Amino acid sequence: MKKLILSLTILFATSFAFAGEVETVGVKGMVCSFCAQGITKKFKEQPEVASVEVSLENKFVKLTYKDGQKLSHDKIATLLKEAGYEVSFNK
Repeated sequence: MKKLILSLTILFATSFAFAGEVETVGVKGMVCSFCAQGITKKFKEQPEVASVEVSLENKFVKLTYKDGQKLSHDKIATLLKEAGYEVSFNK
């Protein structure tokens, strides 16, 4: 039992050690699920991004970066503007 607890503790601790930074960005102009899919695709194409979560209801994009990597605010703004949306970094 002690070995199991120790193993789970190590596994849990190392999963957080390798988790990348998370950033939430507001998106103005996103009105439908097609919009959310397009934004998801745009960010998944970026090599720095590990995962993307888009909330249509709350109008935000949550980006999880690969360890030690991050997109600049200028790059995020450019990607969203190219897709037809406005960005808000106040989230």
